[in-house]
Amino acid sequence: MNKHASGVAVSISDHDLIAGSTALFAPTGPVPFNAASPPIFQTSLFTFESYSAIEDVFAGRSQDFIYSRGNNPTVAEFEGLIAALEGAEAARGFSSGTGAITAAVLAFVEKGDRIVAVRNVYNDVYCLFGKLLRKFGVTVDYVDAADPAQVAAVLPGAKLLYLENPTSMVFEVQDIAALASLARRYGVVTMIDNSWATPLFQKPLLHGVDLVIHAASKYLGGHSDTVAGVVAGSKDHIARINRTTYPYLGAKLSPFEAWLLLRGMRTLPLRMAQHMKNGLVLAERLGNHPAIARVRHPAFSDHPGKASLRGFSGLFAFDVAEDIDVPRFVNALKHVRLGVSWGGPETLIVPAQAALQLPDESNSFRRFGVVDRTIRFAVGLEDPDLVWQDLAGALAAS
Repeated sequence: MNKHASGVAVSISDHDLIAGSTALFAPTGPVPFNAASPPIFQTSLFTFESYSAIEDVFAGRSQDFIYSRGNNPTVAEFEGLIAALEGAEAARGFSSGTGAITAAVLAFVEKGDRIVAVRNVYNDVYCLFGKLLRKFGVTVDYVDAADPAQVAAVLPGAKLLYLENPTSMVFEVQDIAALASLARRYGVVTMIDNSWATPLFQKPLLHGVDLVIHAASKYLGGHSDTVAGVVAGSKDHIARINRTTYPYLGAKLSPFEAWLLLRGMRTLPLRMAQHMKNGLVLAERLGNHPAIARVRHPAFSDHPGKASLRGFSGLFAFDVAEDIDVPRFVNALKHVRLGVSWGGPETLIVPAQAALQLPDESNSFRRFGVVDRTIRFAVGLEDPDLVWQDLAGALAAS
């Protein structure tokens, strides 16, 4: 973002958000007792009326439920909803976003394979690649995915292209359609973390990406009370995950968490519209404040990859000026809270200066040059004037 950027054009209206998300309000199958809210099937197992009934399930002739570690009606309702929103054929829920990422990646790589990944990847993914996968001889090339030529140079021979749009902490954008086209040319499977944009603001499958991953704990749940993940894609790709990794990693989504997600997602269009409005207001004000050196917000990027985004969530970052004491600034905040994660109604910050204290082998921030004056900012649903008063006061006190 330019220091004094202004006049951001947003191409999506509240009406567009709601009208384009009718799947959020229509159940994917019959609802017992015509319940207005999807019920919870809080059971570990399902019984059968006869030998032939259970034999049909084991033989694959019936799709009846067996055991909630494998399938559950409430979880299936959530999976169907995500698939509908992403334009996917199928989806699989997990107990966390990291569980979803791990199962998806492990389903498509083997010993000796190579992954190409966007730089500034989510830190836990960086640890997954650098610690766990390294034990099995899987190597990773990190690239500036904003430069398709750099990606094309390392794609030949790779098995997987792993993307985020925008990227973690610094919010760089990529042309995901161009990257997906390159990957298809070389027979490389593409995965993208779409947690930042949600299916309302970005639909990667429409741009040629193979698999979409969400940390459903964030905007999909929307209330800071759920930890979950989900992967969406073609029937064949999801079947491969179901067959090779999902049954054995134990990262199953519980019925109660799925119910919380279904509840939260019914307000997703309204919440995302407000997150976007609040975020843009505060990004503008921060960009014009003398104590802020830079605002890292995809809305102000000139990269053509921004075209895949139909809107902007409330998560971005800003760099404070050199004369601002970061710990003093953080401690001076009264309303904005200090905490990881994002996507809930409260406004949160994470200072990179603290995150840079992670051990070297676990630190993607240090590996990719995140500066210690960067503050990740998750704008909530509060009155932006209240948040701004808090920020301005803390900056003045620092």
